[in-house]
Amino acid sequence: MADLNFYSGTMDCGKSTLALQMDHNHRARGRVGRVFTSHDRAGEARLSSRLGLEVPAVEVDDTFHFWHYTVDELTQGGRIDYFVCDEAQFYTTDQIEQLAKVVDELDIDVFAFGILTDFRTRLFPGSSRLTELADRVHTLQVEALCWCGERATHNARTEDGIMVTEGDVIVVGDVDRPDEPEPTVGYEVLCRRHHRRRMTVQRARAAAMSPDVLPFD
Repeated sequence: MADLNFYSGTMDCGKSTLALQMDHNHRARGRVGRVFTSHDRAGEARLSSRLGLEVPAVEVDDTFHFWHYTVDELTQGGRIDYFVCDEAQFYTTDQIEQLAKVVDELDIDVFAFGILTDFRTRLFPGSSRLTELADRVHTLQVEALCWCGERATHNARTEDGIMVTEGDVIVVGDVDRPDEPEPTVGYEVLCRRHHRRRMTVQRARAAAMSPDVLPFD
């Protein structure tokens, strides 16, 4: 019987790399699948990893219907053994329910990958519904680290280097890299303590240069 699987973790934990590896492994065993994504950093209809790998994918916007897509493909003679669904946090709750129906009614395995919470520390609706419906929920074992060295549990958004906790939920950006120019809109993974204090790596460096300033509000 097919399963609905949800693989979750923070940004920078390797979920897109695992999605690519999952697709590769199943194709290598002769299985036929489809790859989906939404708002990938590489652009529309691409599934990419920060390691530099990427493959074509079907772009999932709010109007996309997994059930109709699957039925159309099958009735036209297509074969589908599995779906790899990256950036599943951006899918609507209806789309998650469609994926569950594809698993139950058409016996197609679904491997969904996504982050649980947004930069405000609130559950994405898609991730919430996946957690409720999935046959198996997997926490990725590659732990992202906060700048302090502790396990990162929260995703922070920065705008011009300043951490923000309000704004549109979906804004495409990437994880800040120390050796690259700071992006206008970027993301950084932090432990809960430093997310609460809005203590990004930039603020931590500034505090270290000003010993009279305590590293929290």
